Amino acid sequence: MKQLFLMLLFASCTTLSANDLPLDTVNSVDLERYSGKWYEIARFEQKFQKNCTAVTATYRVRKDGDVDVTNTCRKHTPDGELKIAKAKAWVIDKDTNAKLKVQFFLRAIKLPFFAGNYWILDLGPDYEYAIIGDPSRKYLWFLSRTSSISEELYQELIDKAEDMSFDTSKLLKTIH
Repeated sequence: MKQLFLMLLFASCTTLSANDLPLDTVNSVDLERYSGKWYEIARFEQKFQKNCTAVTATYRVRKDGDVDVTNTCRKHTPDGELKIAKAKAWVIDKDTNAKLKVQFFLRAIKLPFFAGNYWILDLGPDYEYAIIGDPSRKYLWFLSRTSSISEELYQELIDKAEDMSFDTSKLLKTIH
């Protein structure tokens, strides 16, 4: 009986999925430095980004401390039809500013159940790149201040994401 209990305990410990594991963010984010234009380098494909390329995100800190978000993409090709999506974000972890909620619908009021997690998981020392994700590990973005990064940096970002238990085989590189 004791052996059976130990086997069941071991089996339950080994069946934890990636989204059961804790996910750490960066220790601190200066939102003013983070503001500005970012280029998407790679992402996990999402329905709301289907056929998007040349993707950018622009953040602007508002006087009330919330963040205006403007995402753009071009459909199918870098010269394709421009799509713009506006959102509002707000900090949910005031100690680090690294955990935010982003809401695209009904932006006038904060509705957390309509908002997605936006966690800053890694950030370059000069805010030159960022890894964004959420605890479910269903969402992942690599962002850069420039529209392209070196293959060496790209591989470093992949390695970091894998260390955080993201399935990087699902990454889709963004064409600019």
